[in-house]
Amino acid sequence: MEMTGEQRIPASQADTWAALNDPEFLKGCVPGCESIERTGENEFSVLMTARVGPVAAKFKGRMLISDSRPPNSYALGFEGQGGVAGFAKGSASVSLTPEGEGQTLLSYQAKANVGGKLAQIGSRLVDAAAQKVAAEFFTAFNERMSAMHATAAVHADEAHALPQPVPRDPDVPDLAPATLAFFAAGALVVFFIAIIVLL
Repeated sequence: MEMTGEQRIPASQADTWAALNDPEFLKGCVPGCESIERTGENEFSVLMTARVGPVAAKFKGRMLISDSRPPNSYALGFEGQGGVAGFAKGSASVSLTPEGEGQTLLSYQAKANVGGKLAQIGSRLVDAAAQKVAAEFFTAFNERMSAMHATAAVHADEAHALPQPVPRDPDVPDLAPATLAFFAAGALVVFFIAIIVLL
């Protein structure tokens, strides 16, 4: 099975790279994913439930990142076991290209082999299931990236909306805190005396 494709991601190249290397972020995007845990510097263990035609199984596997060139590209190797459902093994290459402000073109190529009951189902069903998972992943990934950047933009707008402190006038003499406290206390005494006189 082979898959190639491109996706426009609504985020900068650096932010897209960070999200693709964040196990928790990815877990929320991969359909049926129960866990993605870092087990080494470039190695992850993955647990997910997948359905291909009439076969549904829990797959446990590992993913290894190699040829990493942040934030431009990397290669992935993966293998997974689904018990009696069979196994999957393959590789993928991912590249990121900046496109304009806040946009990144993600290109990927993937090759995979399946065995066991998965291989008996037929390549058309396996290909269709893989395309469906890829489409759902990128939909979720783009939605989360858009939401993340919308929140960041709101916070940035709020920060710009806050009033800026007034710069200190260099002609005004600098007073020590004790002097200011003395004047404040004196003003308070004068204020109370004025109230008593008026009453």
